[in-house]
Amino acid sequence: MTKVWGTGQTLMADEAAERSGTAPELAVIVPSFNERENVPALYRKLTAALAGTSFEMIVVDDNSPDGTAEVARALSRSVPNLRVIHRIGRRGLSSAVTEGMGATSAPFIAVIDADLQHDETILPEMLRLAQSGDDVVIGTRYAGGGAMSGGLSATREKGSRFATQLATTLTGVNLSDPMSGFFLLRREIYEDVAPELSRDGFKILLDIVVTATHERRRSGGALKVGEVPYSFRARQSGESKMSPLVVIQFLGLLVSKLTRGLLPTSFLLFALVGGSGVFVHLVVLYIADIVLHFPFAWAQLSATLVAMSSNFALNNVLTYADKRLKGLRFLVGLLTFYAVCSIGALANVSVAAWIYQASPDLLLAGLAGALMSVVFNYSVTRVFTWR
Repeated sequence: MTKVWGTGQTLMADEAAERSGTAPELAVIVPSFNERENVPALYRKLTAALAGTSFEMIVVDDNSPDGTAEVARALSRSVPNLRVIHRIGRRGLSSAVTEGMGATSAPFIAVIDADLQHDETILPEMLRLAQSGDDVVIGTRYAGGGAMSGGLSATREKGSRFATQLATTLTGVNLSDPMSGFFLLRREIYEDVAPELSRDGFKILLDIVVTATHERRRSGGALKVGEVPYSFRARQSGESKMSPLVVIQFLGLLVSKLTRGLLPTSFLLFALVGGSGVFVHLVVLYIADIVLHFPFAWAQLSATLVAMSSNFALNNVLTYADKRLKGLRFLVGLLTFYAVCSIGALANVSVAAWIYQASPDLLLAGLAGALMSVVFNYSVTRVFTWR
């Protein structure tokens, strides 16, 4: 059993192999949040499906308020091949998966959701394909007999298929189900791509495949990807983690991959929030000045404070969902955000004025100043607000 705190420090060593006496051939990473009813059932299903295969199940729990980590920890006391990574102060599926992968020495690594919607019985076939040479093997819902079987609503299924088409078009990687959260890969693939993976968002498979494909192309090779169809089952208990915020984060990941990681997903989301702040500022300015008849200076100050508050709230739930501030920390964070953005505004004006003086191009000077403030605010708030 492993417990990891917010600093990433491992407090207990890997005991699973010592307790079982056999090094695992396969590690099954299970990211979880509020899945206490499903974790024991998933362990039983994995044990039945992987009979004859030496495996370990690693539950990576984001400090679930329903006690998922405690339930998994209690189960681990009676079985030799279950470990728990209990993360405190961090959230997010992608970072949970990468942390789980880094915690095992198994030559093959699988990822499966804790909600029992993935069909664990295809894992032996996925492992066989990887052992035969495939670098990544994906459980697919959209090819070769795969199906939804009521696992998604009609609206969410359409959204998933659209995201699949969009991902294929933008990245050039042709997969039938790049949105799948059910896949298996060789350990060396993880080691090759780990430094370049985004820790933001909820769809890590696409990140792994696109990054690994680029790595192979640079060395003159090709990534070998296999697919195994399965029927996506309905959730048994707990609640879905899908939300509009997840969709926005996914789009940010696509753009980040198009730039080969030059623009991190978190920076793109921060800039998107900043753009929404401009709209909020103009609306509040109009209401305060035209409707409420505030003096312009007071109208401008009111619009600025509201826009900054809006930007802080959106960044707190979108850009930094894994570091979300609550309670007193939310108020302290808001004050630091005000302070940083005020300095960023001065940087904006200074840079814009300097460029305009050198070359009187209004658009160029304005864009340069705005970019300067976005980069400054993003860099500094990561250190002082969402540290």
